Amino acid sequence: MTEAYNTWRGHVIVCGLHGVGLRIVEELSLSGVPAVVVDDQPDPGLAGIMTGWGVPRLDASPRSADALTAAGLAGAAAVISTQDNDLHTLETALLVRKLRADVRIVVELANPAVGRALTQISVAVLDVAGLSAPSIVGACLGQGAQELWLSGERFGVSRTCAPAAGTLRTLYGALAPVAVVTADGRDVEVCPGRDHPVAPGDLVTLIGTPDELHAAGVPGPDDEATHADRALARLRHAARGLRQLAMSFLEAGDRRLLIALGALFATLIASTAVLELTYHLRSGRPISLLYAAYFTVETVTTVGYGDFSFRDQSPLLVFAAICLMLAGALFVAVFFALLTNALVSLRIEESLGRRRITGLSEHVVVIGLGSVGFQVVRRLRAAGRAVVVVEKNEHNRRLGQVRALGVPVVIADATLPQTLESVSLRTASAVAVLTSDDLANLETGLTVRDQLGERFGGVPVVLRMFDSQLARSVKDGFGFALTRSTAALAAPWFVGAALGLDVLSTFYAGDEPLLVARLTVTPSGGLTGLAMGELAARTRVLAIRRAADRSRLDHPPRRGTRFQPADDAYLIGPYEQLLAVLRRDRPSPQAAAPAPAATAENPD
Repeated sequence: MTEAYNTWRGHVIVCGLHGVGLRIVEELSLSGVPAVVVDDQPDPGLAGIMTGWGVPRLDASPRSADALTAAGLAGAAAVISTQDNDLHTLETALLVRKLRADVRIVVELANPAVGRALTQISVAVLDVAGLSAPSIVGACLGQGAQELWLSGERFGVSRTCAPAAGTLRTLYGALAPVAVVTADGRDVEVCPGRDHPVAPGDLVTLIGTPDELHAAGVPGPDDEATHADRALARLRHAARGLRQLAMSFLEAGDRRLLIALGALFATLIASTAVLELTYHLRSGRPISLLYAAYFTVETVTTVGYGDFSFRDQSPLLVFAAICLMLAGALFVAVFFALLTNALVSLRIEESLGRRRITGLSEHVVVIGLGSVGFQVVRRLRAAGRAVVVVEKNEHNRRLGQVRALGVPVVIADATLPQTLESVSLRTASAVAVLTSDDLANLETGLTVRDQLGERFGGVPVVLRMFDSQLARSVKDGFGFALTRSTAALAAPWFVGAALGLDVLSTFYAGDEPLLVARLTVTPSGGLTGLAMGELAARTRVLAIRRAADRSRLDHPPRRGTRFQPADDAYLIGPYEQLLAVLRRDRPSPQAAAPAPAATAENPD
């Protein structure tokens, strides 16, 4: 194998092109970071896209030492492995660490036990589902505020509508403005200055401590849901669950159970009335109403304690007692037979995921139970929200885990209107379509739109889309404002970890994904001595912890404040801007010119 790239320095080796791998390569390419892809089984379409970006690829196994050497492992800044097989990813990570002990390694793994083992050999382990789920959950819940932790101190990211015209400074004081989205949603201003003008109805995203947000009259994370609110939400969820169980129980019995129960009660009431009017005790006194009811139940259930009998009563009453015994035995037997049938049917339908969901309102419908869907369900349940899952595959391995959370699952095709009707879509508060097929997600989303009707604009409908161009087309053409790409959400975390940028959080401002990251200033790097006001316009320093005093976190720093060596700076902005700041602080060696395409595709 020809070592085509062994002279490169400071580049990133990406192992695996499927899923998030392509988005990682795209982010690296757009950010000007050289990359080499190693993949022996690439999707032809994805390989063609990558070739159009001018990124070379080695058609070889990432688990081969020769392939990694040919990709320039000796001079690489990092290796990212996003193969679609956890075992292959593990093998690649161990091989890379064996060949080179000081290189950064970032891998995608869904298995937490294997991930913990890899962290012991200085391998950064990331999970795409776990990284992208918070953004999807936030879109479903329409959260106006969320928590953010910077160096152990709690901050809040709050989204609020501007109450009046003015500047950010006059409306919100010293709070750090992160983004302004115009009322029509068309324009997004990222990291604006405090003198930026806003109009009534503009959506403003601000960051500050909970006390600072409260002092400015902006809802913070503590205002979103108190402990009492969460307890009340849990009680409401329990009540909805009981109501749903009762309605499902009655439906499972096909109302025959209700009829049998009504007939039994009618017999008991009639018999009690007859006994209370006609039955006389041995003393000659009439029987009381309570004892008449007791004698009736005793007779119907054939207990026969012997304290009452019809031996000395009139023949007409004895005949009535015979009818009561026969009718009571019949109705009791029918009732318990129907009850047993209803319980067994309900259990079978629940196990097969064919139970109709009734009696729910303000719940979230999650369609697709892959790794992302499961993480979203877990977070929604942790937030106290009622959830219903629609999954097409009855052999999905996560069904048991979801049912253990108390979440009902319907096994059906979500593109069918009757399926959406069965999960009470018309009373749902949000819908998340999260299958791994873009076409299926689009088809399901259009069906959801049709079924919601006039409620479509007011109910959040989140569509998972891998292709960013398709996502923009779907938004413009069909009105789906909440399209999310799990790969696009997770890719900056991988790129940041590979290049030394510690990504802490990610969220959307309009259509613009923003990252919060920590950067340690290199003593001899380009940020040392630089004033924070000299950074790119779309980047803001939220806080800084000085190397000289680690016990204090300065926020927000002034524009004239200068970076000092070994300071921890907490930045926010679009990922490409943050990577530009990182490259300014740590300029990497320039990679050699790419080898000819034929050599890259089929090395000897």
